[in-house]
Amino acid sequence: MDIQTLRAKRISEAIETSGYSYNDLEKLTGFSKSSLQRYATGETKKIPIDCIEKIADVTNTSARYLLGWDDKKTNNDVEGLTKHYDNIKPIKLKRFPMLGEIACGEPIYADEDKESYVMADMDIDADFCLTAKGDSMINARIYDGDIVFIKEMPIVDNGDIAAVIIDDEATLKRFYYDRENNFLQLVAENPKYRPLIYRNEELDQVRVLGKAVYFMSVID
Repeated sequence: MDIQTLRAKRISEAIETSGYSYNDLEKLTGFSKSSLQRYATGETKKIPIDCIEKIADVTNTSARYLLGWDDKKTNNDVEGLTKHYDNIKPIKLKRFPMLGEIACGEPIYADEDKESYVMADMDIDADFCLTAKGDSMINARIYDGDIVFIKEMPIVDNGDIAAVIIDDEATLKRFYYDRENNFLQLVAENPKYRPLIYRNEELDQVRVLGKAVYFMSVID
C-alpha cells in the first residue's frame, strides 16, 4: 500500500471510530466538511499539516500515525508526560519549502524546486531549507547532504553562517562584512578552502538569502 493510500485509510478509520460526524468535525477542526471527506477518501493528496494535527487531536490519534510515519495510533504517553514535566514537549510538525542545493565548497547553482517540502519541528524559526553539498562547512558540523534551515533576511551579523547567492550561484559560508571599507569575506569552516573576498563594486554580484538557523544532519 502506498503512503497516500495508507494516509487516507487511517484518516477514514480515525474519523469513523471517533463517533463524530463530518458536520461535527467541521466545527471542531475549522476545516470544511467537503475537504475532510476528500482527505478520508484519498481524493486530495496534499493535506495541510495543521489539518492532520487537528484531526489527530479530535480523534485521539497521533499525527505521525495518520501520516503513515508511525504504527502507534496515539501519543497519550507523551501527552501525559508533558502535563507533569515542563521540559518535555511533543514535536509539532510543519512543512518547510525545499529550494534545492547549496554548496559547501565552490558555489553551485541554487535550483528552486518549490514543489518539494521537508517536514520538521514547527518551532524552527525558518522560512525555507536547502540541501548542503560539499565539505567546506564540516567544522561547523554541516556535512554533505545535511538539510540547512534558512531564516530569510537581507543581511546577517558578522560571524553568522549565511546562505549567499553569487551571480546566480549559491554557497553557505561564515559572513564577515566591513561596512566602513566596503569589504566582504565569506569564510569556510574547512582550512582547505580560501575565503571568498569581494570589494566595492564586486559586492553588487552578492546577495544574502538569509541566516542558517538550524540543520538536520545525516551523520549519526
